[in-house]
Amino acid sequence: MNWTERLSLFSSFDLVALCLLIGGWFWIGWRIENTAPTRPSVSILMEDFRRGWMHQMVTREPRVFDAQLIGSLRQGATFFASAAMIAIGGGLALIGNTEQLEGVVSDLTLGKTPAFVWEVKLLLVLMFLANAFLKYVWAHRLFGYCSVLMAAVPNKPDGDQAYPRAAQAAEICINAARSFNRGMRSTYFALAAVAWLAGAFALICATVVTLAMLYRREFASQSRETLLRIPPDTTM
Repeated sequence: MNWTERLSLFSSFDLVALCLLIGGWFWIGWRIENTAPTRPSVSILMEDFRRGWMHQMVTREPRVFDAQLIGSLRQGATFFASAAMIAIGGGLALIGNTEQLEGVVSDLTLGKTPAFVWEVKLLLVLMFLANAFLKYVWAHRLFGYCSVLMAAVPNKPDGDQAYPRAAQAAEICINAARSFNRGMRSTYFALAAVAWLAGAFALICATVVTLAMLYRREFASQSRETLLRIPPDTTM
């Protein structure tokens, strides 16, 4: 069977669902990270609080709390990176043995589908998981860079390098959090891509639900309302 025949196994409805998934993934990422000043997302609001954290760290003695906090952030990135790696391993093992999956999904779709179709659908899930893994690993490394910059902040607040280096640490921390959030979004869309195993309509429904959930958490959640109650510190 050549590639043309293999691609013909997918319907135009599958293509629409796939485009919606990938397009929605790109769109929600852009929407969250490029918001209007009048309607910032939770991720953008947290950037100001991260800058405020590093600003307050300069005068905090001792800085044990800051070290513990950055350590917990690194542990979170490590946990999700490990989980993504385990999921990738499970997906690769499942690609090599699609017979078990075919029996389960055929009961849902009431049809017989070639193994090639299952493999392509699983590869889509693995692509999202692989991207999530790389983002988590990079976030872990950036949090490590941030801890080094935090340690380089002079103990004397009146020093010339104290606040500039704290600002550098804040920007590295923001970049780390941005990478971590991108990994989380890839994980969400990997879960949505699993629905493709049940058909194109299931994938469209899962994509819409995922987009709605991410949009609500970033722009219409109680957490966002809480962050907006106290304006960010503008004296930095």
